[in-house]
Amino acid sequence: MGILNFGFDNIELWRSQEMQLVQLMIPAESAHDTVAALGDVGLLQFKDLNSDKSAFQRTYANQVKRCDEMARKIRFFHEQVEKAGMTVGLRAVPDKGFNMDELEGKLEELEAEMLEANGNSERLARSYNELGELQLVLEKAGSFFDRARSEAQAESFGERSYSVPEAMDAPLLESALPSAAAHAGRLGFVAGLIPQEKLNGFERLLFRATRGNMFLRQTPVGSVKDPASGELVEKHVFVVFYAGERARTKVLKICEAFAANRYPFPEDATRQRQMHGEVGARLRELETTISAGLHHRGSVLQNIAFNLDQWATQVRREKAVYHTLNKLSMDTSRKVLVAEAWCPLAAKPRVHEALRQAAQASSTQVSTVLQPLLTADQPPTYFQTDMFTNCFQAIVDAYGVARYREVNPAVFTIVTFPFLFAVMFGDFGHGLLMMAFAAYLLINEKALLKQKLDEIFDMLFGGRYCIALMATFSIFTGLIYNEFFSMPMTLFGGTHARCFINGVVDEAVTDLRACPELHGEVAFPKGMPPYPFGVDPAWHGTKSELPFLNSMKMKMSILLGVVHMNLGILMSLFNNLYFKDRLSTICEFVPQMIFLNSLFGYLCIAIVYKWLTAKTTDLYHVMIYMFLSPGTVDEAGYLFPGQAGLQVFLLLIAFAAVPWMLFPKPFIIKKRHEASQRQRSMYDVVGFDGDEDEEARRGLVNPSSHNSAPAAAAAHGGGDHGHGGHFDFSEVIVHQMIHTIEFVLGAVSNTASYLRLWALSLAHSQLSAVFYDRVLMMTIGLNNPLAMMIGECLHQCVRGGVRCGVMHSIRLLVSLNSSELRFSLGLVDGTGAC
Repeated sequence: MGILNFGFDNIELWRSQEMQLVQLMIPAESAHDTVAALGDVGLLQFKDLNSDKSAFQRTYANQVKRCDEMARKIRFFHEQVEKAGMTVGLRAVPDKGFNMDELEGKLEELEAEMLEANGNSERLARSYNELGELQLVLEKAGSFFDRARSEAQAESFGERSYSVPEAMDAPLLESALPSAAAHAGRLGFVAGLIPQEKLNGFERLLFRATRGNMFLRQTPVGSVKDPASGELVEKHVFVVFYAGERARTKVLKICEAFAANRYPFPEDATRQRQMHGEVGARLRELETTISAGLHHRGSVLQNIAFNLDQWATQVRREKAVYHTLNKLSMDTSRKVLVAEAWCPLAAKPRVHEALRQAAQASSTQVSTVLQPLLTADQPPTYFQTDMFTNCFQAIVDAYGVARYREVNPAVFTIVTFPFLFAVMFGDFGHGLLMMAFAAYLLINEKALLKQKLDEIFDMLFGGRYCIALMATFSIFTGLIYNEFFSMPMTLFGGTHARCFINGVVDEAVTDLRACPELHGEVAFPKGMPPYPFGVDPAWHGTKSELPFLNSMKMKMSILLGVVHMNLGILMSLFNNLYFKDRLSTICEFVPQMIFLNSLFGYLCIAIVYKWLTAKTTDLYHVMIYMFLSPGTVDEAGYLFPGQAGLQVFLLLIAFAAVPWMLFPKPFIIKKRHEASQRQRSMYDVVGFDGDEDEEARRGLVNPSSHNSAPAAAAAHGGGDHGHGGHFDFSEVIVHQMIHTIEFVLGAVSNTASYLRLWALSLAHSQLSAVFYDRVLMMTIGLNNPLAMMIGECLHQCVRGGVRCGVMHSIRLLVSLNSSELRFSLGLVDGTGAC
């Protein structure tokens, strides 16, 4: 690397860990303990050696089924614990626990106990609810009959006192009167409860079915627990009177159709009172029984909830072990399991120690044999992260994983992601609020790590270090923008500008915004230095504030974007040098740098030159007519002498860079492939098998080398173009064409997309200013203390809500700017495997 090293190789996260393919010969009797110990290390990626077999044909399929069944029981316990309103306990120090057979028996026993307790509880609750409804029927229907008897007795007393026989020969004794009941059919009745919403339809259908030959009495009883569902339902007690057996059959069918609960009701008042007392006693007994059952069920659930998390972890661990064992191949004697896994070289001592401990724990006489394998396969990508870098690595991996040993974009994302966020979110006050939230997360880090957080807060807690960096950069850019909740600050003193009227400083004018009304101009006195840091507060509130800030932030966004894109292309050079890929350096890196900087690099130089010379040249005009009329520069687009010739030269080399990226590399790759084919044919003529040397040339993973650059050179672009030895020239041409078009269009579109930094920064500052002027200041102008309090509350709420909403949208856009750019402009390939 030499000059371009910069010490990056000393950063652990700069490149992925060096990997080695190893083979493990594991004795069958210690296979479970060995895989479990390797799983605790967590640094091996096993290859599936049984990919041709289905899940049911593998060796440990039955053990996986047992784990699935135990996981189902644990989910059942989770549901029961949540229904009971309990929380799953977390043990500070996990117990040793059960082995798989003991845990399976324990879970089966507890499930049977819970099912029995639930069944008994449901049956008792149903009986209790039914008895409760029966008690209501006895009370309400009994009142119907009591009222009817009292009315009948009153009528009978009145007839006996005042009635006179119509004929002189009419009998005086009641026994001699003809019985009306003898001529009428026998009357019957049905009593029960029905939901309130079904009552009207129930009554109409009874009337139609019996053709009006029925009598219905009903009364509401309020909310009652339904015996079938256990839910509170508004119900009515009803009594249906009918005559005849056919009417009874119809009434019973209608009650069944409307889900009306029927209950026995005796006609005799003495029997009713006796039955009411029996039901009350039975209800008290059931209350005692249900209370005891709930207490027992609660104690069982409490014990389950205390151990549930540990059991769930143990079952997941066992299932992961057997899933891994199913990837291993069994030898013919079924005494040894053969495994292949990718292992980081730095983790081999830990792996050997885990194998030694597993052999001691299983008391096996033969230990596991670990030996390296040579392969041409591309190793997986593994980055060793910590709590600080994990968030930024996740952002990069969401858009693509770097190939093996490529430079890691997360190293730069640690700075670029929060800084680009702060460019859009620059406000000193808002930055302090965000820093306060980040400080809360960091101070309570240990306590929050032990808690179970909800999804949104867990996401925020995972990005706590990123939030802290964003807050830090937001405070910095807030100082540069000189904004504190959209108000200017005077941390570095007041403005040095003064109001000049007729060429003389008027010290009486303290508000520079009034200077134009006095026919003066705002300028700096001779020899007076500019504002020491950030934007001069004199710009605030003036008519030229918005055009000035727009121009400054827009040009700053373009400068940051072009520098960022150059950084991405420069990182591709680090990859090319590491993999010794001179072809990609000459045919991709060089023309890409020429194309990008001959157009947009020139624009950045023009911006800086315009700032330094205070020229009023329109840069839009410069860039447009650079393409429309090359070689000519009018007065509106003039910057410096020799500008026309320089612009023509830059256009020519930019256009020349496109075919430079497109054509040379595919033809050189084709020529190299033909030379290798001729060399192979010469080996075949002399009878020498050159397969081994060819595989080594294509990139064997050599564990003994200092680095594995030769291993991935072919996959990176200097070999057979990632086709595993198969060469197709048309495919190479198409791939290079796509890469070239993607870069050319991406250079233009990404430069334009960086203007979102300016647009969202403007939106953030202007929204804050609108809320300040239209909500807070308007209520202050009313000179009403109550209105001022309401305005301040509204100002804080609206500002906080919009701030949070804009913050999340900006974070999404920043992640797009900081990740999409690198992958599209060549920092990493983005097609690696984790």
